[in-house]
Amino acid sequence: MDVPVVHLPTERDKLRNLKAGCEALLWGTVFTARDQAHARMVEAIFTGKDLPIEIDGQFIYYAGPTPPPPGSPAGSLGPTTSSRMDPFTPHLLEKGLAGAIGKGPRSPETREAFLRHRAVYLIAVGGAAALLGSRVKEMELVAYPDLGAEGIYRLQLRDFPVLVAYDVFGGDIFSR
Repeated sequence: MDVPVVHLPTERDKLRNLKAGCEALLWGTVFTARDQAHARMVEAIFTGKDLPIEIDGQFIYYAGPTPPPPGSPAGSLGPTTSSRMDPFTPHLLEKGLAGAIGKGPRSPETREAFLRHRAVYLIAVGGAAALLGSRVKEMELVAYPDLGAEGIYRLQLRDFPVLVAYDVFGGDIFSR
Protein backbone atom coordinates (compact mmCIF):
# COMPACT_ATOMS: atom_id res chain seq x y z
CA MET A 1 0.00 0.00 0.00
CA ASP A 2 1.33 3.42 -0.96
CA VAL A 3 1.68 5.96 1.81
CA PRO A 4 0.22 9.33 0.76
CA VAL A 5 2.56 12.30 0.57
CA VAL A 6 1.16 15.60 1.84
CA HIS A 7 2.83 18.75 0.51
CA LEU A 8 2.65 21.63 2.99
CA PRO A 9 1.23 24.18 3.23
CA THR A 10 -1.85 22.74 1.57
CA GLU A 11 -5.34 23.54 0.41
CA ARG A 12 -8.12 22.13 2.58
CA ASP A 13 -9.68 20.10 -0.23
CA LYS A 14 -6.49 18.03 -0.42
CA LEU A 15 -7.01 16.95 3.20
CA ARG A 16 -10.11 14.97 2.17
CA ASN A 17 -7.85 12.10 1.08
CA LEU A 18 -6.46 11.61 4.58
CA LYS A 19 -8.50 9.11 6.57
CA ALA A 20 -8.18 8.45 10.29
CA GLY A 21 -5.80 5.57 10.87
CA CYS A 22 -3.77 5.97 7.67
CA GLU A 23 -0.10 6.81 7.53
CA ALA A 24 1.22 9.79 5.60
CA LEU A 25 4.53 11.46 4.82
CA LEU A 26 4.86 15.23 5.12
CA TRP A 27 6.93 17.34 2.74
CA GLY A 28 7.29 21.09 2.97
CA THR A 29 6.94 23.85 5.52
CA VAL A 30 5.55 23.50 9.05
CA PHE A 31 5.99 25.64 12.13
CA THR A 32 6.77 24.45 15.65
CA ALA A 33 4.92 25.97 18.57
CA ARG A 34 4.31 24.89 22.14
CA ASP A 35 2.32 26.27 25.08
CA GLN A 36 3.88 29.70 25.50
CA ALA A 37 3.98 30.46 21.77
CA HIS A 38 0.32 29.40 21.48
CA ALA A 39 -0.63 31.67 24.38
CA ARG A 40 1.10 34.62 22.71
CA MET A 41 -0.54 33.94 19.33
CA VAL A 42 -4.00 33.74 20.88
CA GLU A 43 -3.34 36.93 22.85
CA ALA A 44 -2.44 38.60 19.53
CA ILE A 45 -5.74 37.39 18.06
CA PHE A 46 -7.73 38.69 21.04
CA THR A 47 -6.00 42.09 20.92
CA GLY A 48 -6.30 42.51 17.14
CA LYS A 49 -2.60 42.21 16.43
CA ASP A 50 -1.03 40.31 13.54
CA LEU A 51 0.22 36.79 14.12
CA PRO A 52 3.99 36.39 13.76
CA ILE A 53 3.48 33.72 11.08
CA GLU A 54 0.99 33.16 8.28
CA ILE A 55 -1.13 30.19 9.37
CA ASP A 56 -3.72 29.97 6.60
CA GLY A 57 -3.39 26.45 5.14
CA GLN A 58 -0.48 25.73 7.43
CA PHE A 59 0.32 23.07 10.03
CA ILE A 60 1.79 23.54 13.50
CA TYR A 61 3.96 20.81 14.99
CA TYR A 62 3.82 20.72 18.80
CA ALA A 63 7.55 20.35 19.41
CA GLY A 64 10.56 22.15 20.77
CA PRO A 65 13.65 21.33 18.72
CA THR A 66 16.92 20.50 20.44
CA PRO A 67 20.10 22.16 19.17
CA PRO A 68 21.39 20.54 15.99
CA PRO A 69 24.53 18.44 16.07
CA PRO A 70 27.35 19.65 13.80
CA GLY A 71 26.44 19.27 10.14
CA SER A 72 22.70 18.76 10.75
CA PRO A 73 19.91 21.31 10.38
CA ALA A 74 18.00 20.06 13.45
CA GLY A 75 18.44 18.03 16.58
CA SER A 76 15.88 15.71 18.12
CA LEU A 77 12.32 16.76 17.44
CA GLY A 78 9.78 14.66 19.29
CA PRO A 79 6.12 15.62 19.65
CA THR A 80 4.74 17.32 22.76
CA THR A 81 1.50 16.21 24.41
CA SER A 82 -1.13 17.96 22.31
CA SER A 83 -3.82 18.41 24.95
CA ARG A 84 -1.73 21.22 26.44
CA MET A 85 -2.59 23.28 23.34
CA ASP A 86 -6.35 22.60 23.56
CA PRO A 87 -7.25 26.02 25.06
CA PHE A 88 -5.60 27.73 22.07
CA THR A 89 -6.16 25.47 19.06
CA PRO A 90 -9.77 26.41 18.21
CA HIS A 91 -8.75 30.09 17.88
CA LEU A 92 -5.94 29.21 15.46
CA LEU A 93 -8.22 26.92 13.46
CA GLU A 94 -10.61 29.87 13.09
CA LYS A 95 -7.74 31.87 11.59
CA GLY A 96 -7.10 29.21 8.93
CA LEU A 97 -4.79 26.65 10.48
CA ALA A 98 -5.23 23.48 8.39
CA GLY A 99 -3.78 21.00 10.84
CA ALA A 100 -1.66 20.16 13.84
CA ILE A 101 0.88 17.46 14.63
CA GLY A 102 1.47 16.15 18.13
CA LYS A 103 0.72 13.14 20.29
CA GLY A 104 -2.26 11.91 22.26
CA PRO A 105 -6.00 12.58 22.16
CA ARG A 106 -7.59 16.04 22.32
CA SER A 107 -10.49 17.43 24.34
CA PRO A 108 -14.00 16.94 22.91
CA GLU A 109 -14.19 20.70 22.22
CA THR A 110 -10.91 20.72 20.32
CA ARG A 111 -11.84 17.59 18.38
CA GLU A 112 -15.10 19.30 17.38
CA ALA A 113 -13.17 22.43 16.30
CA PHE A 114 -11.01 20.32 13.96
CA LEU A 115 -14.17 18.86 12.42
CA ARG A 116 -15.97 22.24 12.19
CA HIS A 117 -13.00 23.83 10.39
CA ARG A 118 -12.29 20.78 8.19
CA ALA A 119 -8.78 20.51 9.59
CA VAL A 120 -6.79 17.39 10.44
CA TYR A 121 -4.90 16.29 13.51
CA LEU A 122 -1.86 14.12 12.89
CA ILE A 123 0.25 12.26 15.40
CA ALA A 124 3.97 11.68 15.32
CA VAL A 125 5.60 8.81 17.15
CA GLY A 126 6.74 9.72 20.63
CA GLY A 127 10.13 8.22 21.45
CA ALA A 128 11.37 8.64 17.86
CA ALA A 129 12.69 12.19 18.27
CA ALA A 130 16.07 11.50 16.63
CA LEU A 131 14.40 9.90 13.59
CA LEU A 132 11.93 12.78 13.28
CA GLY A 133 14.73 15.33 13.57
CA SER A 134 16.56 13.60 10.72
CA ARG A 135 13.57 14.37 8.45
CA VAL A 136 14.10 18.13 8.90
CA LYS A 137 16.07 19.61 6.00
CA GLU A 138 16.05 23.24 7.20
CA MET A 139 15.22 24.94 10.49
CA GLU A 140 14.94 28.64 11.27
CA LEU A 141 13.73 30.52 14.36
CA VAL A 142 11.03 32.94 13.13
CA ALA A 143 9.24 34.25 16.24
CA TYR A 144 9.56 34.61 20.01
CA PRO A 145 13.33 34.07 20.35
CA ASP A 146 13.08 34.76 24.10
CA LEU A 147 11.28 31.41 24.45
CA GLY A 148 14.32 29.44 23.27
CA ALA A 149 13.32 25.98 22.04
CA GLU A 150 9.68 26.94 22.64
CA GLY A 151 9.86 29.81 20.16
CA ILE A 152 8.35 29.34 16.71
CA TYR A 153 10.60 27.62 14.20
CA ARG A 154 10.00 27.17 10.48
CA LEU A 155 10.91 23.65 9.42
CA GLN A 156 11.34 22.20 5.96
CA LEU A 157 10.37 18.53 6.15
CA ARG A 158 11.02 15.62 3.83
CA ASP A 159 9.42 12.19 4.38
CA PHE A 160 8.23 13.10 7.88
CA PRO A 161 6.10 10.13 9.06
CA VAL A 162 2.72 10.74 10.73
CA LEU A 163 -0.54 8.92 11.42
CA VAL A 164 -3.89 10.60 10.79
CA ALA A 165 -5.69 10.82 14.14
CA TYR A 166 -8.67 13.04 13.17
CA ASP A 167 -9.80 13.40 9.60
CA VAL A 168 -12.06 16.06 8.07
CA PHE A 169 -15.07 13.72 8.18
CA GLY A 170 -14.97 13.11 11.94
CA GLY A 171 -12.89 9.92 11.86
CA ASP A 172 -11.02 9.53 15.15
CA ILE A 173 -8.49 6.81 15.94
CA PHE A 174 -8.89 7.40 19.67
CA SER A 175 -12.57 6.48 19.69
CA ARG A 176 -12.12 3.05 18.11
